[in-house]
Amino acid sequence: MKDEQPGFDLTRLLAERGAERYELHTRHLNHQLPRMLHTLGFDKVYERAEGAHFWDAEGNDYLDMLAGFGVMGLGRHHPVVRKALHDVLDASLADLTRFDCQPLPGLLAEKLLAHSPHLDRVFFGNSGTEAVETALKFARYATGKPRILYCDHAFHGLTTGSLSVNGEKGFRDGFAPLLPDTAIALGDLDALRRELQRGDVAGLVVEPIQGKGVHASPPGFLHEAQELLHRHKAVLIADEVQTGLGRTGDFYAYQHEEGVEPDLLCVAKALSGGYVPVGATLGKDWIFKRVYSSMDRVLVHSASFGSNAQAMAAGLAVLAVMEQEETVANARRTGDLLRERLAALVGRYELMHEVRGRGLMIGIEFGRPSSLKLRSRWAMLQAARKGLFAQMVVVPLLQKHRILTQVSGDHLEVIKLIPPLVIGEPEVDRFVTAFTAVMDDAHSGGGLMWDFGRTLVKQAVVNR
Repeated sequence: MKDEQPGFDLTRLLAERGAERYELHTRHLNHQLPRMLHTLGFDKVYERAEGAHFWDAEGNDYLDMLAGFGVMGLGRHHPVVRKALHDVLDASLADLTRFDCQPLPGLLAEKLLAHSPHLDRVFFGNSGTEAVETALKFARYATGKPRILYCDHAFHGLTTGSLSVNGEKGFRDGFAPLLPDTAIALGDLDALRRELQRGDVAGLVVEPIQGKGVHASPPGFLHEAQELLHRHKAVLIADEVQTGLGRTGDFYAYQHEEGVEPDLLCVAKALSGGYVPVGATLGKDWIFKRVYSSMDRVLVHSASFGSNAQAMAAGLAVLAVMEQEETVANARRTGDLLRERLAALVGRYELMHEVRGRGLMIGIEFGRPSSLKLRSRWAMLQAARKGLFAQMVVVPLLQKHRILTQVSGDHLEVIKLIPPLVIGEPEVDRFVTAFTAVMDDAHSGGGLMWDFGRTLVKQAVVNR
């Protein structure tokens, strides 16, 4: 008797149809994504990945300095996380019954709360934007006030609630009406005082280091903001979706400032291990008890896939690896080395204005050069679209040096480096060597880099 053929063979499907990846996206998904990738020369075909590296079909190695926008904190396919997921699948748990209490969510909450001992409870969702949505709802309900303050240039997600506290106009355009929230400048305590005096503010949501542009909150701002908020019976919400879990050289970025204890804390991205989407909102006991005030309100805020066993297992494995491999200390040590090596280049290149950040969250900002020849080329790019020079640096880093990076936001001349937290000195050497070669080419005033710049200018004009 012949063995029955499986009804679904993923390996065979990928072998047969994998080459159609860009065509399938063009036809069935966001058609602008493949168009953008083709324009930039980012239309690579990666065959496999491990740690901080990709390989293409020819076996060429690429260094990942983007980490899936911070999702791959431990790099790709960490063996401990893989084993945890195999184990949880093999266990055939009675998952998501909705009417029992499984052990894994409680164990993961316990582990997370140990890193923020002033917080008491956790709600598990499925993404960073869900974690922010949860914090917004909980802040409004617990305080009885409608308005949330946020900071200019902030990014907190793209669902309607989190979009209401998004400081980037380009994301908000065309999606009104949004929630009645108000922006202040990052670090502007006077603006915070003025808004709080109106008496309707539930809280302030803030990234301790903004992902867009890599701008840290000014020293003392978070602590003073916390005091002002509490004086007006409002709460501090720390969005650590990207900065949390070691990214900045402390477990959470707010811990860089003494005395800061957010009332609500949002995490996601790296908690997934790069496998199973997860988001978590940590909060104080009094907030959770006001939201879930009776058995009638037991499901007043929930998520269909929240606390699923696979996500919980991945999160537990991630936290175990971080402890065993001292990931936070490595992020601080390697980040300091990378930032110092790059900062040393600022005086060497007139197009390079500043290197900033903490841990392995680093921004490299470019600006107007002083020499006449480079100024004219810079002006050409700026007239077409701000941010093109940073993109001109990103492209040869990938095409000539096989290093994946990206700009830190639209219309910004800033590259953001957020590599996996497991990189070390060899990866720092590789990046700095490649970046130096690209900057040498840019300052020569010729070469393929400026030719590509003219291509980007033409594309920018067409897209207007």
